[in-house]
Amino acid sequence: MTVKAISSRDNPLLVRLRKLAADPGAYRKLGEVWIEGEHLCAAFVQRGRAVLQAVISESGWQLPSLRQLTNGAAEIAVVPDALMAGLSTLESPAPLCFVVPWAGAGALIVDCPSVVLDRLQDAGNVGNILRSAAAFGFTQVIATKGTAALWSPKVLRAGMGAHFGLHLVEMVTDDALTALKVPLLATSSHAARALHEALLPWPCAWVMGHEGQGVSPTLMARCTESLRIPQPGGEESLNVAAAAAVCLFESARQRA
Repeated sequence: MTVKAISSRDNPLLVRLRKLAADPGAYRKLGEVWIEGEHLCAAFVQRGRAVLQAVISESGWQLPSLRQLTNGAAEIAVVPDALMAGLSTLESPAPLCFVVPWAGAGALIVDCPSVVLDRLQDAGNVGNILRSAAAFGFTQVIATKGTAALWSPKVLRAGMGAHFGLHLVEMVTDDALTALKVPLLATSSHAARALHEALLPWPCAWVMGHEGQGVSPTLMARCTESLRIPQPGGEESLNVAAAAAVCLFESARQRA
């Protein structure tokens, strides 16, 4: 472990980290992921993952609980609070951040319970679906091309640590999904059968579509079944993250 104090805004490490924090897709170019905040850093450490670089504010370095989280980092940078604020993407800057290796776009596991994100745009929706997937026993999340970057800072914050317990696959084409050996399920307000009326297969892959356009026609054609979520209150549709939570819960309920 190497501990280094940094006081210059133009330090090459800080320049690189500002790019990593500001650009949602920068991790794909740099091969590193920016994890911001005590909660996410603690969740990462609990999984026993390798930390390339810890960055901690001078005030954070004085707190034993935060300093302990940096113990497994190969390198530690201690920076003035004002410089730390310049790195942060949060309104209230976090005192601790990690730089961790990006595992790459990932390869499909063909026979495990999965969630397919079809061109979802909103980072909050994506992160919330990852949380639901982890909560309800779906171990793989697959993002098709056009979906918000799974390891972007906003998706990571919304995921609240769910990333670290899931197998994530990005930039997948519709054709590649034919390799999955589990049934694909989707939802539609026009489907004849309601979600709770169907005997759901396990494992399966739930397909959640674009916020405005829904599941693409080509991907919908690959689905074994399309089911309706009853909405007695009369709303036209659910938010995609809410719909995902309902579907994943029903799969978990029937499995139990």
